[in-house]
Amino acid sequence: MVKLNGPMLPPKSGGTAKQIVVLLHGYGADGTDLIGLGQHWGEVLPDALFVSPNAPTPCAGNPFGFEWFPLQVDRIAGRIEGAKAAAPVIVEFLEDLWRQTGVTAADTYLIGFSQGAMMALHVGTALPHALRGIVSFSGAFVPADDFPVDSKPPVALIHGDLDQVVDPRLSKQAADDLLAAGYDVTLHISNGTAHGIAPDGLDFATSFLVSQNN
Repeated sequence: MVKLNGPMLPPKSGGTAKQIVVLLHGYGADGTDLIGLGQHWGEVLPDALFVSPNAPTPCAGNPFGFEWFPLQVDRIAGRIEGAKAAAPVIVEFLEDLWRQTGVTAADTYLIGFSQGAMMALHVGTALPHALRGIVSFSGAFVPADDFPVDSKPPVALIHGDLDQVVDPRLSKQAADDLLAAGYDVTLHISNGTAHGIAPDGLDFATSFLVSQNN
């Protein structure tokens, strides 16, 4: 199986990592696209190691970037097939991180943007041990075959109302599905925002992280 790698930031405290924040980039990007969030969140999560791996496959639509799964004409089928195929490499990456650092799932956040958000939701809701939290920016929920499992981490969903790449209604549907399954879910819609992370969306995610860290 392919081993993931990418940029990382050590804990701002200068000590040993007590938490891990894994950042999953979107289609056609790479780990450098989201690692800057570690600079922003280092103030509120000073003991966290931030890791932003490159997806395993060079992107068909951008030779300088990577993809978690290829885009298909049928986007729904593509998400379902793609998320299931890409999940094992992310799970293995997480398990390697936990072995190497001694940090557990309970002290790990899984955060993604767009296609990376789809993977964060898919993987994070299928793990046998609950994560500390999942944050999805501009994503969609593709349930694993055995959803729901007993472990139910808290979830924050953030989406721009003008997103023409990933329909914001997909985050609303994700909220409905997760709430129905017993998850603690919060949804924030950024008004006037297209496919990206607006300041109010970033603030909402920061507040979520702080609330889960208390």
